[in-house]
Amino acid sequence: MATEVLRMDEFAGKAESAADRAHRGIRAAIAGGEFEAGAMLSESDLATRLAMSRTPIRTALSRLQDEGWITVYPKRGALVREIGAREAEDLADARHALEALGARRAVDLRRLADSLEPVLANQREAALTGDVAAFVESDIAFHRGFVDAAGNPLLTGFYDRLRDRQALLITRGVVAVAERLDEILKEHDGLLVLLRNEDADSFDTALQAHLQRSTEAMRS
Repeated sequence: MATEVLRMDEFAGKAESAADRAHRGIRAAIAGGEFEAGAMLSESDLATRLAMSRTPIRTALSRLQDEGWITVYPKRGALVREIGAREAEDLADARHALEALGARRAVDLRRLADSLEPVLANQREAALTGDVAAFVESDIAFHRGFVDAAGNPLLTGFYDRLRDRQALLITRGVVAVAERLDEILKEHDGLLVLLRNEDADSFDTALQAHLQRSTEAMRS
């Protein structure tokens, strides 16, 4: 799984620089849970994994530090930063605001629910096979569907900026609490039921509770 996570950047094409590829690969490994909070990353080890020199690795680590993912210690390595309780709560609040607004702006809540059913089916399959990475990707796609429903590219753009931290939070939650997989699926089912009932207020409340439970699972 580790190698697969680090090679998620391969689709980007040859136009991407080595530093860009290193940045994408290392960030994906952190978001995917391979590099856990508190882990010390070595430039030489990363260079070997990604089959490149240490120079682009160093550039990538500097960018990741600027983005808040790691703390670089010269001559020692880079420490993967933990998402603290306050940051996790802030993330949940931001997601709730964007997702709830997207759903309220949707033209047809029933059609929105129908469009997300295949995504939820993929997530169920990932849970059955134990594919955490696929489960997380489906989770992100499911929630992004609420934002997309508004038809507002600015909202979607803002939401996409939260993607990596969202992936990291979900991954740590399901790893820390195994039963959270089934809970998430049941809660997602419930959200679709509320959309089909065209009950936007109850959907808003249930969504907020769902995101809060995910935040609490990550901290357990």
